[in-house]
Amino acid sequence: MAAAGQLVTITEPPRVALRLPRAEVPAAIHALRAVARHAEVLELLAKEDGPIWIGWVYAQTSATAKTLKDLAKVGAIAFDEARRWRDPLEGKTFTLDQPPPLTPEQAALMETILPALKQPGKPFLLHGVTGSGKTEIYLQTIARVLQQGRGVLFLVPEIMLATQIVQRVQARFPGKVAVWHSALSPGERFDTWERVRAGELPIVVGPRSALFAPLRNPGLIVVDEEHEPAYKQDRTPPFHARDAAVQYARLCNIPILMGSATPDVVSYRKAQRGEYHLLELPNRILAHKKHLAVQAALLKRRRKGDLTLPPAAGDAPVVALPMPPVEIVDLREELKAGNRSIFSRALSAAIEKTLAAGEQVILFLNRRGTATFVICRDCGYVSQCPRCDTTLTYHAPGEQLACHYCGHRQSVPAACPDCGSERIRYFGLGTERVEAVLRRTFPQARPIRLDRDTTRRRDSHYTFLQHFAEGRANVMIGTQMVAKGLDLPLVTLVGVISADTALYLPDFRAAERTFQVLMQVAGRAGRSPLGGRVIVQTYTPEQPAILAAAAHDYRAFYDDELRFRYEQGYPPFKRLARLTFSGSGREESEAAARALADRLRLWVDRQGFPAVEIIGPAPTYVPRIGSRYRWQILL
Repeated sequence: MAAAGQLVTITEPPRVALRLPRAEVPAAIHALRAVARHAEVLELLAKEDGPIWIGWVYAQTSATAKTLKDLAKVGAIAFDEARRWRDPLEGKTFTLDQPPPLTPEQAALMETILPALKQPGKPFLLHGVTGSGKTEIYLQTIARVLQQGRGVLFLVPEIMLATQIVQRVQARFPGKVAVWHSALSPGERFDTWERVRAGELPIVVGPRSALFAPLRNPGLIVVDEEHEPAYKQDRTPPFHARDAAVQYARLCNIPILMGSATPDVVSYRKAQRGEYHLLELPNRILAHKKHLAVQAALLKRRRKGDLTLPPAAGDAPVVALPMPPVEIVDLREELKAGNRSIFSRALSAAIEKTLAAGEQVILFLNRRGTATFVICRDCGYVSQCPRCDTTLTYHAPGEQLACHYCGHRQSVPAACPDCGSERIRYFGLGTERVEAVLRRTFPQARPIRLDRDTTRRRDSHYTFLQHFAEGRANVMIGTQMVAKGLDLPLVTLVGVISADTALYLPDFRAAERTFQVLMQVAGRAGRSPLGGRVIVQTYTPEQPAILAAAAHDYRAFYDDELRFRYEQGYPPFKRLARLTFSGSGREESEAAARALADRLRLWVDRQGFPAVEIIGPAPTYVPRIGSRYRWQILL
């Protein structure tokens, strides 16, 4: 049984529609000698597919009631009595879902969570391995909140993950879900806002901006993937959506449930110290028994060869599955063996075998583009962004160089701008190059690429994922977009092209970020009776974060990372604050930063705060972005 996206029509006057053919609008404006208000109304209605609410006309134009009456008198527009909501879920179909029986572990957690719906206490931190059933805990808790007639805010870190979660939530609670994110049209955002405020849509799902939706009578906040840095917004107003959600829940006196397979080190430390209530789901769930046969039949139709189902444990309601095995490949040894391909011998063989079996592959590299920089081999000139202090990335489609900070683009030079040499060379690796090499090496591959360059268009995330889920592509190449939230039963191989991409960035959380993304992307494999495996390519196989991720051992990483941060004086043992100065002139920005640093040091001395240390000022990691020079002070 399936339900559409729940587009709702309500008898509620009034709305207004264009009566003229769109092509006649310019002539009508001229013939009427219309004032600006008339023109605005006609131009707005010409862009719409049908009648729209009169309130939206007033919101988008300077029109008054008299303006609309004048246009109606001459037959340019017509009033209607029905109001049609613009719904971002229109046209999408969701298979209705019934709640499955809980595992004993899940049931025990629900017994802990449900009392908090009436008497909220500490925030909950749900630590569960990938595929352990965290989302089912969310959904069954949401069901109890809706029974109380209250609303739910469901935060996710990115729009793509919102697409995945909305499918699950809408399937369980059809007609009650609002999706809220920056990709909505102004009309969809306006109508969604109105329906949420009226209480018609009691569940709001979205990234950090959804925190400000006018949820009526909130009863629960869910923060999925609470560790994700995407919850932090640096631009004005700067805030961290997870931390703001904790305070929002406190002010509303409602429970907040934060979940992750790889919790933020600071959050887990709070749970260890009793500031959060720690909940654990250590075991992976393959499927509930009643769904397993259906899933197996589907897989048999779409792959080659026999399929053996793993046995259930006694009378357990589910079939459990271990985490997929992870193989670490030392790329230094690959070079010694003469293999200069971006694919190690082990990964190449695994891709060949997986595609031959009719199964699917995910290849992960957290870097876009074809090459990370372009250099002249004669004089050493490197193409740089004219507005930022960073190199330009080569993108083969369109033969362009692009800045991933400010968006500047320019054509690839035929010759070196400095010496005139034509010996231009491309260095580095990005998702575009991975796709190109894959196509050359494996003709049977049907790849799709999922990164910021390919998902700029509206609903492109949904389209790509549907394309892959339906088997029309057998390899998905992507950045961190592919690392979380995907539940694809035919994916039996995950390949990490380079685990070192972010490991040595100047950020004390670099090891944590690397561990988290490796754990998350590894969790995409083996989520069906087919099982799976993960191959991680790296130049530093001895690095603790990589070893812990390969062992699926969060606690080992956490203990090692906590020791490092204690020794270095990093959070959670100390607090860090960064002040960033941005200006159009280099000297002006530096002078302002130095002046404030001097005043801060003087104030700290006078107030007697010996524990406060002021570092800097110093240029930021990228000193200039968008023609603005940036300096920073650390406290």
